[in-house]
Amino acid sequence: MSHVLAAVAWPYANGPRHIGHVSGFGVPSDVFSRYMRMSGHDVLMVSGTDEHGTPIQVQADAEGVTPRELADRYNRVIVEDLHGLGLSYDLFTRTTTRNHYSVVQELFKGLHDNGYIIAKTTLGAISPSTGRTLPDRYIEGTCPICGYGSARGDQCDNCGNQLDPEQLINPKSRINGEVPEFVETEHFFLDLPAFAEALGKWLDTRDDWRPNVLKFSKNLVEDLQPRAITRDLEWGVPIPLEGWEDRNDKRIYVWFDAVIGYLSASIEWARRSGDPEAWRKWWQDSDALGYYFMGKDNIVFHSVIWPSLLLGYSGEGDKGGKPGSLGALNLPTEVVSSEYLTMEGRKFSSSRKVVIYVRDFLERYDADALRYFIAAAGPESNDTDFTWAEFVRRNNDELVAGWGNLVNRSVSMAAKNFGAVPEAGELTEDDKALLDVARKGFDTVGELLGKHRQKAAIGEAMRVVAEANKYLSDQAPWKLKDEATKPRMGTVLHVALQVISDANTLLTPFLPHSAQKVFELLGGVGVHAPMPSIVEVEDLDGGPSYPVLTGDYTVGAKWDSVPLVAGTPLATPTPIFRKLDVSVIEEELERLAS
Repeated sequence: MSHVLAAVAWPYANGPRHIGHVSGFGVPSDVFSRYMRMSGHDVLMVSGTDEHGTPIQVQADAEGVTPRELADRYNRVIVEDLHGLGLSYDLFTRTTTRNHYSVVQELFKGLHDNGYIIAKTTLGAISPSTGRTLPDRYIEGTCPICGYGSARGDQCDNCGNQLDPEQLINPKSRINGEVPEFVETEHFFLDLPAFAEALGKWLDTRDDWRPNVLKFSKNLVEDLQPRAITRDLEWGVPIPLEGWEDRNDKRIYVWFDAVIGYLSASIEWARRSGDPEAWRKWWQDSDALGYYFMGKDNIVFHSVIWPSLLLGYSGEGDKGGKPGSLGALNLPTEVVSSEYLTMEGRKFSSSRKVVIYVRDFLERYDADALRYFIAAAGPESNDTDFTWAEFVRRNNDELVAGWGNLVNRSVSMAAKNFGAVPEAGELTEDDKALLDVARKGFDTVGELLGKHRQKAAIGEAMRVVAEANKYLSDQAPWKLKDEATKPRMGTVLHVALQVISDANTLLTPFLPHSAQKVFELLGGVGVHAPMPSIVEVEDLDGGPSYPVLTGDYTVGAKWDSVPLVAGTPLATPTPIFRKLDVSVIEEELERLAS
């Protein structure tokens, strides 16, 4: 058994999340975490809402509310959405807790004490009409490196290089289109070049990462520049240095405080668990594993910047140093990055209304239908297009007609003819072959899930379903109703139900809601697929209360075949999936167009 950290990207709390977001960070991390728990590992899955930075300040000003009020609103919306998807966080918290502030400030001081944070005078972008600082992400222009016309002031999404706003050609404010003024201002910078050698050596040991992630990360290390770690703004974590901590015009930059959230959330979870030091098992044990889940636009923060913060705090960069009061901290085992999900051939964009928000989706469709689409057809290693036609096809042909129909007809026949799981007589070669396919699935599917190959994994699980459907068609138990053949009918149905039980376990990480239903249809009692709960909590250090996602995941199914007990009562089942009318496609396309 290993301690496994599942560190999940922090959704930004300036609006509801759409299905493109959860296809990158949400569902893949939950599938992995559920599988690892079922396999006996001690998983800590943490995240929360990212709530600082000028974008929230700008939006709050536009709406006439405080940044905290805006963050409160969308924190709750996002918590409810992720709960609806069944994402099994041990703790989903937020970055506006006092616990988070103290952990961020501790890492800042540790890096500063070790010489990895340096003060520099730089150019800051100011809005001529308001006099306020413009955030880097709100400045757009032409990339000076690759010529891309819509580069942001912090990064070019085309070539992936980090940028500063003044480097852009023809920069303009995305808020009102005006040309920003650049004025001198003093800020603290992270000395990224001081980690180039350590990062390079570490990345050279990461030979099992997705190739695109590893190549991109190594390219970034070749040209590291100091990166601003503070900004001219009012909304954020105060700078914990004498002469700076009481200033209202300077704050720690949001990108710095957000990545530290993985650590602060782990510490908050430990404090809430009754053992304040429990987080160390995931962050300091030499055999602990840490997997970070996000979309590809976040790679640089997790494969370069976050490891640099960890190295610097632990005293392991070019300048040496000693670990801070929290001690030396583990580097990521793997950065698991997904590509982009588009919709009907277009990039998701809330501002352009090319979007399907999670809560709108869940009001009309089942959570497992979306989870299935993301696992089977999501952007695991290539950009993938979500179309309503493909969603309906996969729901109807694969979930309903494939898996759902297998469960329904098998349980129905057994309930009608036996009222319980029937006894198995002597097994034929066909019976043994099908049972063997299902048993082997635990190794095959498990190995693929452990390597983050979820598309292939769910494909193998559904292959077991297809083999079971073929077996039923070949054996035709509905023809074995007379007294002489009914024992054979019982054997066939016992074998089919056993394979359904096994296939259900294989599908549980992907489809936890329906897996619980199938477990109960087979006569199971209790929790098969544990679910998260929304819990209102008080801030541990005296701040305002807030909702968190948490749960007890020590219960539920294990990653193994469990023999069905003959005689277990069965009732006539109700369908576990809803067949969608094809008219849904036109309805959704019209909704999108309007």
